[in-house]
Amino acid sequence: MKKIWLLLISTLFIVLAGCADSGQAKKDETVTLKVGAASVPHAEVLEYLADDLAKDGVKLNISILKDAVQTNQQTADGELDFNYFQHIPFLEQTNKESNLDLVSVKGIHIEPFGVYSKTINDIKDLPQNAKVAVPNDVVNFSRALLLFKNNHLIELDDAKKNDYTVEDITKNEKNIQFIGVDSLLLVRSLDDVDASAINTNYALEGGYNPLEDALIMEGSDSPYVNIIATTKEKQEDAAIQKVVKWLTSEKARKFFEDQYKGAVVPVF
Repeated sequence: MKKIWLLLISTLFIVLAGCADSGQAKKDETVTLKVGAASVPHAEVLEYLADDLAKDGVKLNISILKDAVQTNQQTADGELDFNYFQHIPFLEQTNKESNLDLVSVKGIHIEPFGVYSKTINDIKDLPQNAKVAVPNDVVNFSRALLLFKNNHLIELDDAKKNDYTVEDITKNEKNIQFIGVDSLLLVRSLDDVDASAINTNYALEGGYNPLEDALIMEGSDSPYVNIIATTKEKQEDAAIQKVVKWLTSEKARKFFEDQYKGAVVPVF
């Protein structure tokens, strides 16, 4: 009888130990998320927060953005869990054109849009018939025209509020020629045009300091907030919410402010 009791106690101990190990394994389980991100500042801040996310049980597998529309498609198809590179107007335009249904999880930062040149140091010196490269997607093309309007270089049709095209230019005294170029090639286009309107992340990648090198730039009140985007099904995903928590932390704020000196502005 004594041996039977010892055997039962031993078996019970093994079972309880197994349960404890299982619980510990579950507690220590790490979730890996696949994310598509622009290299600067998006991937940089995610990599900076990697250790904090790891302690929270989240590991990121980051793919650097090569094609914005394709990255959204991959997110919709589940190849990526979320992406971090775009603002809401661009997301809405892509949803409309590609028949997607992605949503914004959280706004993180603004990258004020700027105009750069290799040949002039003041926007007032933009020559007659100047060639200016601007992003060729509908949203950012419109954004570029609005920036030129706000700096009194052109006038736009007052009847419209968004999606401006060259047809909406009502006054253009310098006869500026706006040339649509893929956003990834805008920095390179500076060799061939008088000026380029460039998204801050691409300007940073190209070695430009927006606060020092931009001829004109949007203010911090820009409506083009960069967001975390994913599918409706994953919008409340616990692991993605942990990413949001760290991206809107004081540690992330300090990184944005110290690293980019006002060229990237946190919105939280």
